This record gives sequence, C-alpha cells and structure tokens, in this order.
Amino acid sequence: METVEAGSQGEVDGSVIWLHGLGADGHDFEPIVPELRLDGLLNLRFVFPHAPIREVTLNNGIAMRAWYDIISLDRDGPQDEESIRASSEQLLRLVQREQERGVPADKIVLAGFSQGGAIALHTALRYPDRLAGLMALSTWLPMTHVFQSEVTAAPTSQPRDLPVFIAHGTFDPILPITLGELSRNTLQAAGFEPEWHAYPMAHAVCGEEIVAIRDWLLRVYGVD
Repeated sequence: METVEAGSQGEVDGSVIWLHGLGADGHDFEPIVPELRLDGLLNLRFVFPHAPIREVTLNNGIAMRAWYDIISLDRDGPQDEESIRASSEQLLRLVQREQERGVPADKIVLAGFSQGGAIALHTALRYPDRLAGLMALSTWLPMTHVFQSEVTAAPTSQPRDLPVFIAHGTFDPILPITLGELSRNTLQAAGFEPEWHAYPMAHAVCGEEIVAIRDWLLRVYGVD
C-alpha cells in the first residue's frame, strides 16, 4: 500500500501504523503528529496508509477510499467480511515491512479511526505475537459473530496484556458511543483490559483525546 510517513526516520524506538476513516486518506492524521509533542522523549515513525478506492453501498455506490464496503449501519446487519479480511492482510504486510526495517512486533502500535479503527481492532486482536499496543478511536469491533472462535478461544490471538486504548465521542451521530462501549465490553469479557475514554464530541478527535493518546504512547514505550 502507498503510505505517508511522519515523525522520526532511520533508527526509531517504535512504529505506529495508523489507519484513516472512510473517505479520508493517509494525510488525515498527519497533522496530529506534532501535536503529540513527543520530540526529545520518544522517536516514533508514524505510518499512515491510504485505503484503496472502492464503491461504498451506503453512500449510493460512490467510489472513495474505504477499507471495506459499508452495507448497513446495523451492528447485526451484513458486513463486507471479504474486504475486512483483505484490508487486515494489507495491514499485516505493513507490520512485516516495519519488522524488516528493524522494528520488532512488540514496538509496533496498530491504530485507527472509525473504519480504520475497525481494521486495527480486527488485525491486532488476531496477531499471534506481542504488539506494543492497539489504539481504536471512534470505531467499532467488526465481525463479532466470529470473535469467540477467532480471538477468545484461539491460541494464536494477541496476548491479553496487550495495551489497548479505546476512545469515543458521546455525541457521535455516525457510530453511537454504544458501539464503542460494546467493543470495550467484548474485549473485557475476553480477558483484555482496555483503557476507556469518552469525550463530549461528535465523530472526531479532540484536544483532550490527543493529550491522552500522548500519555498512553509514553507509557506503552516505557517513557516516564
């Protein structure tokens, strides 16, 4: 996949692979990197991939950057499982690329907003080796009907001590906060201990959330 990179180059303390939401692109969260104020404390490479362009059913078939087709907003409705798994495979290839660049899996954070967060959740929870962390912003957990077999009961799923950051807006009109709460509860029931944040915002990222992300990243990478 084509990507945008920001932050440190060369030898780094770790990598954050951050997926954008529906209709955006890899530049969407690039401006947040300097807002995290990590210079001098933590040398991270931020990798922002571009989703492929595909037709989105819920948007009248208009073609846009999307990690998968959205057929319904009903959490029990049909899901584009084929594209969810295909995008997850693309994300795994980016993880492998970071490893080839000298960053071990336990120094790689998978992150995503909205649709990108769904792919980050799906991928990180199934990854067999210890990751540095998982960050899911204003998103939901897809394919819950196979969560039990593919994550909860699977010996190859992510170790339960994985640091997980979940944040959601209390006024989100696109993905109601109940979806974020359901994701949190599902992870807790499977033995994970997600760090939960709720903010008085819509489908967005706010300043208070950026501060919390900064603090979380510093903890994940062992910086006091």
